Amino acid sequence: MINTDKERAVLFGEYTVEHKATVRATAKAFGVSKSTVHKDLTYVLPKLSPGLFRKVRAILEENKEQRHIRGGLATKHKYESVHEKQQQK
Repeated sequence: MINTDKERAVLFGEYTVEHKATVRATAKAFGVSKSTVHKDLTYVLPKLSPGLFRKVRAILEENKEQRHIRGGLATKHKYESVHEKQQQK
């Protein structure tokens, strides 16, 4: 069990770095909201562990740069699925 917000921020940071996880994936793994993860990673973690924060920030920036690609792929898969269902009818 996580005792403090500070411990939680470090756990989120370590998980994000270890798994190269997105904020959404980290939130899902810990059963908390994306807002909580983002707040802890961007506001709490830099004060506690600047070194870990630099690693996390690099991953968050990489995820941000790839966001439009992931969104496009998700849309592509959605419409491929719809097309397949229509052909099966």
